[in-house]
Amino acid sequence: MSIKHPIVAVTGSSGAGTSTVKNALEHIFHRIGARAAVVEGDSFHRYNRREMKEELAKAKAEGRTLSHFGPEGNLFDKQLELFQSYSRSGTGERRHYVHDADEAQRYGHEPGTFTPWEPLPQDTDLLFYEGLHGGVVAGEIDLSKEVDLLIGVCPTINLEWVQKIHRDTRERGYSHEDVQYTIYRRMYDYMHYILPQFSATHINFQRIPLTDTSNPFCVNNIPTFDQSLVMIHFLTPKPSVEYKLNLKGLIDGTRITGFNTLVIPGGKMMYALELILTERIVNLMKRRGQLGPVAD
Repeated sequence: MSIKHPIVAVTGSSGAGTSTVKNALEHIFHRIGARAAVVEGDSFHRYNRREMKEELAKAKAEGRTLSHFGPEGNLFDKQLELFQSYSRSGTGERRHYVHDADEAQRYGHEPGTFTPWEPLPQDTDLLFYEGLHGGVVAGEIDLSKEVDLLIGVCPTINLEWVQKIHRDTRERGYSHEDVQYTIYRRMYDYMHYILPQFSATHINFQRIPLTDTSNPFCVNNIPTFDQSLVMIHFLTPKPSVEYKLNLKGLIDGTRITGFNTLVIPGGKMMYALELILTERIVNLMKRRGQLGPVAD
């Protein structure tokens, strides 16, 4: 952790909806004038797309577990190196994973490959990570200790699978059977390297569907935000009674369901993100003494 060079991370599983929080944070950064060095979790995968297919085939033949969720599929040491370097001096290296044709045109590399490592932009106010492993613990590596604001995004597990199935089949061209097998194959690493992060976060956002997702492999449509509730769990710092009552007054339909827990209508999630996370980012900028004017 660092006062001068803070790190903000959004962590969540594949299909969890971290991009929603990412978009909200990028809007906040722009509004308050915070310059962020953006880092993508996919960039720390160990293998490119072709190599991963080959390694998966080997692992299956040998009866080993291999997935993008666990340490064998990722460069956790390289991610730790970046976090520690940025905390010390605001420097480090990043690269990009090229997902599709649009990104291939942008970066000049084939889909399924990585761009070369390059220095982070100079003179940034914070490092912003979004991906699977913002707070992962694996052996002697503990990334959660390096992050100043760690945000967890974890919908109920059936909704998470519904979102992944729809994304991978409709946007990435995978078959239902392939996605179902991927979920199964990742389960050990999911339990050991994804779920434990949500006990180390500062705040968790969990979307709860109000439609029947009991069999996620048979759900035709992703529940909308208006067909959902969102549970907000503050792990640290603990919110005061006044803070919770203030949020309850600002967000219609809010219920206080526990000492550190609020439940809001799903349609109010973006508004809640703006209210809660703007304050936390502003506090990080005030700590380092370099906050610009905040626009209305």
